[in-house]
Amino acid sequence: MESWKACAIENDALKFVTDVLLAKPEPHQIEALVAFRDHSHLAIRAAHDQGKTALLAWIGWFFITTRIPCKIPVAANTQDQLRDVTWSELMKWGRMLPAPLQAQYDIGLERITLRHMPEDCFMVARTASKSNPEALQGFHSENLLFLLEEASGMEDIIFEIASGAMSSKGASALMIGNPNKSTGYFSRAFKEGRWLWHCLHWPWKHNPWSSENYPEQMAREYGEHSNVYRIRVKGDFPTSEDNAVIQLDLVEAAIARDVDVTEGRAVVWGLDVARFGDDRCALVKRRGNHVIAPASVWRHRDLMETCGIVSRDYFETPDSTKPVAINGDVIGVGAGVIDRLREIGLPIFGVNVGETSSEPDRYMRLRDELWWKAREWFMARDCKIPNDQALISDLVGPTYKPLSSGKLQIESKDDMKKRGIKSPDVADAFCLTFAGGEFAADYRRHHTALDAPEDMLDEAREHRHYAHGQQTDALG
Repeated sequence: MESWKACAIENDALKFVTDVLLAKPEPHQIEALVAFRDHSHLAIRAAHDQGKTALLAWIGWFFITTRIPCKIPVAANTQDQLRDVTWSELMKWGRMLPAPLQAQYDIGLERITLRHMPEDCFMVARTASKSNPEALQGFHSENLLFLLEEASGMEDIIFEIASGAMSSKGASALMIGNPNKSTGYFSRAFKEGRWLWHCLHWPWKHNPWSSENYPEQMAREYGEHSNVYRIRVKGDFPTSEDNAVIQLDLVEAAIARDVDVTEGRAVVWGLDVARFGDDRCALVKRRGNHVIAPASVWRHRDLMETCGIVSRDYFETPDSTKPVAINGDVIGVGAGVIDRLREIGLPIFGVNVGETSSEPDRYMRLRDELWWKAREWFMARDCKIPNDQALISDLVGPTYKPLSSGKLQIESKDDMKKRGIKSPDVADAFCLTFAGGEFAADYRRHHTALDAPEDMLDEAREHRHYAHGQQTDALG
């Protein structure tokens, strides 16, 4: 059996690249090829000179040779990029195909077709620009692949028009580019769009075709803290356009970080309650500098079902990792859940995030203070979270602004929805874990209140300040 047919049977893009095209991908390219097998929508933000265009060409040829029928629109942000870089690379790798396979295709300057099915199996070049927003519209096939290079430079209107086809059954997409803008569809794919896009990050690494001194050259010319260095060396989005409370690079760094759990801290859960509609109920578990498990998220459940989910989780948790405090938002429908969980014996605290902050000179409301504590937790750069796409996308959604009074205000859920971003319910649950309890409640297990040092007593008092209607002393 020809090797390309084996690749089709196994749906193995990596095998196709190494055995059919005889290419030698770098480790980060291998990661992307494997990810393409398991994820229909792949977004990659990359530093300079990391082999983006080669990967796009490899995946394009793998798709067209292993799926019949298929249609592959290939787009870039400018006509020059598409003609001189993207399409040129596709033609180059087409010439690398084994002769019997290459003979089955007509390779032109704007179109590559399977000779016996030219209308049903092809790749076609499309310039996606503001003057041509319909570039990706009108494609239909049971196997549809969108290849988008330098997607950060594409206008939102292009994605809006193409969104129906891109999310249809049988559709796949690879979106890749330098992260030149912190706004727009490409940027949002790495934030609130992670429900659809599997996101990869390629910081600069030396490879056979790149200059070994490139990072040093960029640092000397622009500075290590410049946006040019962030984009072209770190592969990160610029900061000048982004007033996010928690930056994406801080969140992603916490995924891979290897740090020990902070000693002397208890487990605290944060619970954000929703009833029906688009909002979600979310439960996040934190111990010191670790989020210890992916968030539990559910929707379309009534309040008693929510009580059942939380209480079952609590009673099934081993004593060694049981929470000593569950901080739940008491506003609206959350009040009934808080009351019921307290009634059945859970260590639940009602937190009214709409109340005055404990530092009224710095924050408008308690919600602003808790989000800022979460920001500082990430900025300490000694924390760790699981690779939880729901939590990650929510954390990087809200923005902030300093008011004329000098106080900080976090963007409201309503304002987020106005700009098309869903309510950050999972991140709100995470922020609730900072509403007190992790010091004093843990100390309670081994000491009496009279033995507790003053800083732990202070947090116990602080926790009582956050608790809405809670009569039990946090130190027991």
